[in-house]
Amino acid sequence: MQKSYRLSIAHINDTHSNFEPSPVQFTLTDNQQSYQLEGHSGGYARLGFQINKARQQAESEQTPFLFLHGGDSFQGTLYFREFKGAANAHLLNLLKPDAMVLGNHEIDAGNSPVQAFLNRIDFPVLAGNMDLSHEDRLKAGRLYGHPMLYDFDDSSETAKVLIKPFHDTKMAIIGITLDKMRLIARPDPDTHFVNAIDTTSKTIARLKQQGINHIIVLSHLGLDQDRELAAQVDGISLIVGGHSHTLQGQMSDIGLSDIPYAETINNTPILHAGKYAETLGLVELVFDPVGSVTQLVGNNYFMLGEHITVTHVDGNKSVDSNTSHKLIKQLFSHPSVRGSQHDEHIHQVIHTQYRPSLDALENQILAHIPRDFIHTRLPSKHLPHGSEIAPWVSRSMYKSAKHIEPNIDFALHNAGGVRQSLNKGQLSLADVVGRILPFELPLTLYQIMGKYVIEALESAINSATNNGIMGTGAGSFPYPYGLRYFYDGKKIKGQRITQIEIYKQDTWQPLDPNKLYIGVSSAYTAAGKEGYDALLHAHWQQPIEHQTLPEAFVDFVSQHGHLIGKTLFANVHYISHREP
Repeated sequence: MQKSYRLSIAHINDTHSNFEPSPVQFTLTDNQQSYQLEGHSGGYARLGFQINKARQQAESEQTPFLFLHGGDSFQGTLYFREFKGAANAHLLNLLKPDAMVLGNHEIDAGNSPVQAFLNRIDFPVLAGNMDLSHEDRLKAGRLYGHPMLYDFDDSSETAKVLIKPFHDTKMAIIGITLDKMRLIARPDPDTHFVNAIDTTSKTIARLKQQGINHIIVLSHLGLDQDRELAAQVDGISLIVGGHSHTLQGQMSDIGLSDIPYAETINNTPILHAGKYAETLGLVELVFDPVGSVTQLVGNNYFMLGEHITVTHVDGNKSVDSNTSHKLIKQLFSHPSVRGSQHDEHIHQVIHTQYRPSLDALENQILAHIPRDFIHTRLPSKHLPHGSEIAPWVSRSMYKSAKHIEPNIDFALHNAGGVRQSLNKGQLSLADVVGRILPFELPLTLYQIMGKYVIEALESAINSATNNGIMGTGAGSFPYPYGLRYFYDGKKIKGQRITQIEIYKQDTWQPLDPNKLYIGVSSAYTAAGKEGYDALLHAHWQQPIEHQTLPEAFVDFVSQHGHLIGKTLFANVHYISHREP
């Protein structure tokens, strides 16, 4: 038996159909002045170059190499809207992953799109706690028994595992995804997800009995739940994760995260690589014979284009060329930044087979946006009322629904339904349907008692902040129009909405818990996802035919784009549950 086992890994997660380089922003300081540097990073052609380089280096050193995807390839851009996963499969095949874990956005529209994806790919999708034992064997879109899917084995109550040769032994890769999948996605009703921790624990015990000690968990649980998994389950060699869009690495000197790369809990390093294919994780590991990591050297890397704009943070002063050159040189010398070298074949595939159909949408201009509007899922010290865009999205839903229901009282939308900030300048149709609101969710009207509105707001915020419960993610945070509320997370559960008002007859009035009101939300939120289950107490729900969330926003901007830029009343007043 060997004394040490070397392994090289490249990893990505939450790429969300960002095949081209994505806009990125850094903050650097010079002579006690702060500057903002903007450029474009990543994309599949640049990923392809860096992954191939790492793969060839590992091969030259006779080191095993793995390329792993932490889930959520689907959704996010016009590429997914136009090609429904076919482009994702084609371009991922060109990157040659060894495995990908099933993310929640893969199953946003049920099992059929997953089956279509599995039919096209050359690599396995791992979902070891996805129980298909009750799936209808005769239905279209059936996943049960698909050779490219490693799901839950109900006979042994363990995950089906990908086994790889590894030096003089074997390595196992277990795919584990969200067990609360039904709360945030839309799997078919006959598809279930079993407990992530229990499944992992039982699977590792079975592998150890077989003499397999080198075990990677490829996870789509998010960093918080990865930490919990590592703490509760012994014997995991390494977790490669996704879902929380966490950028690990010491990057505070360029204005980004200061989260350690490969944070280690219970002797298990945890790796995450940000989002949107902006960054690539690369790591060299050494394991001992019992599967523990003894050495680890790695980082996340931006793949940054040469065109960088430099501005003062306050935006009021121009930046001289010497300072600009100095800051750009400083940025490119950072250990987390690499250049824009790309794989020419992947670049050509994107720009000849897929890009042309997107160009027409880019040329349809809807409005001029007078300033940047920041989208953040949760309120913060810098944005105490939270997202500057989500309330406008709710307003567009309200305006759209009012054509059908003149007596509508409010609109309610979740933060995760908005994906990006809104930049100053021309707003195109492509910006809306491909970047800001890429999910084609129908709208739903409903009539509901005030007390359930209050309950839905508190539950959604509790879920977003993990305030005493296991949250579904910050995307559940609520942004209404026509309502305003005050939330104090330090109060006991059930009393955290301390004040709530509704805008009627040109004035704010207290919301009556026992009165019926009419609201509109996306069909996703109205279905009770992500902590909004109180909305299922509605007296009635009515789908709005032929009107989706992005269409409502496009209509609003086309007619009322001049309004955006004016102050929208603050509707979120949030006191953190954390002590100062």
